[in-house]
Amino acid sequence: MKFLTHIYQEKLPGLLAALMIAITSVFLSNHYGGPTMLFALLLGIAFNFLSDHERCKDGIDLASKKILRLGVALLGFRISVDAVVGLGIGPVILVIVGVAATIALGLFLTRDSQADSAFGCLTGGSVAICGASAAMALSSVLPQNEDNERNTIFTVITVTAMSTIAMVVYPMVAALFGLDEQQTGIFLGATIHDVAQVVGAGYSVSDPTGDTATIVKLLRVAMLLPVVMVVMMVVRTHSRKAQQSGAAKLPFPWFVLGFVVLVGLNSTVAIPSEISAFFVDMSRWAIVMAVAALGMKTSFGALIKVGYFPVAVIVAETVFLAILCLSAIFVFGM
Repeated sequence: MKFLTHIYQEKLPGLLAALMIAITSVFLSNHYGGPTMLFALLLGIAFNFLSDHERCKDGIDLASKKILRLGVALLGFRISVDAVVGLGIGPVILVIVGVAATIALGLFLTRDSQADSAFGCLTGGSVAICGASAAMALSSVLPQNEDNERNTIFTVITVTAMSTIAMVVYPMVAALFGLDEQQTGIFLGATIHDVAQVVGAGYSVSDPTGDTATIVKLLRVAMLLPVVMVVMMVVRTHSRKAQQSGAAKLPFPWFVLGFVVLVGLNSTVAIPSEISAFFVDMSRWAIVMAVAALGMKTSFGALIKVGYFPVAVIVAETVFLAILCLSAIFVFGM
């Protein structure tokens, strides 16, 4: 009883605030168009004052961390091994190379700048894998500080905007280069950042293009696991001295293990579509809540301090990934 009272008094107000912003964001997106994540971020920032409120701050913190990890773990219901195998080896190699090269570019571009390597990893991973969801997942295993939260919210805003632009422009680019339906699906699925925008762009061309684009995109989502694990190990290695000096150890990201288990379950068990759709929707709601909570923890003043260079980094990563994928399609005849 005391536990429930504690949850009610300390966590519930902040959780309800994040949930209400999430509901509003989904409503605005469904009725007026526009990316749900962007609405959640902007509305969250508008309610930034709640993050300093004694009754709300604990619940907001819970939504931005643990609710986020739950949402990322449930992404495993989107992916099955059979769908990946059905693509053939070409798109699989393209996705792996694209993810690795884009993250490497992010690290390269930020090596001598005021932005640190964590920001390069964050932007490269979000562009290369699955936009806002990847940014949130990577943020949870990067060093936790004020810069990390600011960089994460900035990355989510910019990547979401770039993904929306790509959803409109990339189908025209594919037509300009004379790509067939399957090639267009590979191009869209391998380059557009967020799943929703990939689906929108793919099915705006044709049903076969939409199917191919969605499968390629989900393969990119599957890359979230190895990338998060590698980043986690690198961060742990660099923080080992701090741990030896008595600092708290970095927690193991159990959500990654949950992601793996759910991918395996989805690949080996015939899960009814209703159940799978329920958990996919739950994942989406959890991530939107987390984005809203992160928005509430960020102010416009903090975002302005980031400057123009980080925008240029994300634009460069986006253009690089598009050129890389187009080149691979023409050179290897995918």
